[in-house]
Amino acid sequence: MTNKPWKKAIIEVLKNSGVAMTRTEIAESIVSEGLREDVGSTPANTVVSYISTSMSKEGAKSPFLRVGRGEYALRELVESCSSAEPEKKQSKTEKSGAINAFGMFWSRDLVSWKNNPLLLGQQQLGATPVDMGQQFGIYILFDGRDVIYVGRSVDRPIGQRLYEHTQDRLRARWNRFSWFGIHEILENGTMDTERYHVAPDVFIAMLEAVLIEAMEPGQNRKRGDDFSGIEFIQTEDPEIEKNRKLAILSQMRTNLLS
Repeated sequence: MTNKPWKKAIIEVLKNSGVAMTRTEIAESIVSEGLREDVGSTPANTVVSYISTSMSKEGAKSPFLRVGRGEYALRELVESCSSAEPEKKQSKTEKSGAINAFGMFWSRDLVSWKNNPLLLGQQQLGATPVDMGQQFGIYILFDGRDVIYVGRSVDRPIGQRLYEHTQDRLRARWNRFSWFGIHEILENGTMDTERYHVAPDVFIAMLEAVLIEAMEPGQNRKRGDDFSGIEFIQTEDPEIEKNRKLAILSQMRTNLLS
């Protein structure tokens, strides 16, 4: 596996695909096609950063075109297609929505619970895990796939709020959780915690999107508007494996002594 420069890797993926792709699809293809081994913590964000920078600085000479909401293609492929729509006005950066990161049906057992626990997740296979414990936003507790509680994190981070539910009246009633965070994860794996305000129409659309994403109602045909967040896949807290090994050693010692 190599570490081809990001821009060249993106161009190769789009050329091989021949169709428009989202930033997440491009990032996943870069890994699956063996174009980069080191993709960092937020490969999808890195992809869109390179594309946006190219379009902003190179203008009509950029090899990339934004052909739809969050979709990109190679300029040469689009312009060679006679049925292609005229180029839409390009924004310098991707629009940031009300929800910027989220995790679906994470397992309670993969977290080492304590005050302010690590909630580790990665954008895709091969990406560096990021701690989501300091996110603020909305969370949902599940017993299997049944929703038992919806909460919000305003004055305390989501990780701390979830820890409290391992101690309170709900402690024996949930085994999975979903979370929806307002803070964007930057390319270096840190969380952008700057305060910002959301317009009422965006906020309402965000609530709709969260409910659609969390409840997965069969009659909804789309995710909802203004849901530009990146999904993170849960990874196990390394402390759990450490404790598991310590327990095995302790049991072996007990057996030897007996």
